[in-house]
Amino acid sequence: MPSMDESWQMRNGMEIPNRSVLAAMTNKQSHSDGRLSDDEIGFLLRRAEGGFGIITTAASHVQKSGQGWEGEFGVWSDHHLPGLTDLAMNLKKYDSRSFVQIFHGGMRAPSSLTGQQPCSASENFISENEGHSRALTIEEVEETIRDFIDAAKRCESAGFDGVELHGAHGYLIAQFLGTNTNRRIDRFGGTVEERCEFLLNIIRGIRAVVRPDFAIMVRLSPVSDEIGITLEETKQVIGLLIEEDIDAVHISCWDVFDVQDNGQTVTHEICSTFSDSIPIVSTGSVWTADDAQFVLDEGAQAVGVARVALPHPDWPSLVTNSNLDPSRPPFSPEELLQADLSPVFVDYMRRWKGFVTDGR
Repeated sequence: MPSMDESWQMRNGMEIPNRSVLAAMTNKQSHSDGRLSDDEIGFLLRRAEGGFGIITTAASHVQKSGQGWEGEFGVWSDHHLPGLTDLAMNLKKYDSRSFVQIFHGGMRAPSSLTGQQPCSASENFISENEGHSRALTIEEVEETIRDFIDAAKRCESAGFDGVELHGAHGYLIAQFLGTNTNRRIDRFGGTVEERCEFLLNIIRGIRAVVRPDFAIMVRLSPVSDEIGITLEETKQVIGLLIEEDIDAVHISCWDVFDVQDNGQTVTHEICSTFSDSIPIVSTGSVWTADDAQFVLDEGAQAVGVARVALPHPDWPSLVTNSNLDPSRPPFSPEELLQADLSPVFVDYMRRWKGFVTDGR
């Protein structure tokens, strides 16, 4: 069985030094115009120093109208390039591979931030306060595809090793994949293949403009009742992605230990079908070395973590020792500040029940 400190390769041959992946995390630390802040850069560099094989940035919006929350950095303009380049160049000092997660909030891009009515694959109810999203026109869909492509090219120019397309958690790509949120009757809606066309066009466009060794990873929510995504349809989507020139799939399980009606985990279900064809990263509620090994034993090539990496920036070294159990919440604000979370990030984590001693 593989161990966490072993290297592995992406589909394009990119060598990843170990099986620890820092998953993207909302942190609200950057500037209002989308420029990366020193706080956000410092947070990521600390985790690279801590030994993560892959460092994934927080989600970054590819259009100004796609912003999902305050303090989110952007990749929609060349004025973001200096900060992106600073981060990419500094990450190269460590033995980590750097990925920018790029996304569009869609119906989850609030009008209070963007000044525009949220958009989606179709007109969808959002909330009593927000009302409904509007459906993107064909021309707007094609423009959004181009903006994803331009954003990926910008990341390559800045010096990153790859991008992760955020097709999980109910954002725009997921809204196109889901039957509840995509009721289009044009070429971007209908069958699984047609609902996947938005994502596939993004991938094809990126691959056409970046160098061959620039990696493309896709993050998916395998199951979402809200959006209308089933495990069986996710398998069909992954099958379509394998036919394209992508390098890894990242599944967002929320809890990797949950089992389906057949007694198998989602990680096992997907990896038993596809791990011989493409590397699978699995994320969700992993904390200890035993947790991480469980995910590898289920067939994943790598293990993504988020919350445990906040108090433990050196988590990759901790999980090489199965006798160590990284401390658990709650954490004091001082502990989190010492781990290079900014006061803004600490304040955001106070919203997570039981995570910060003086939080919810």
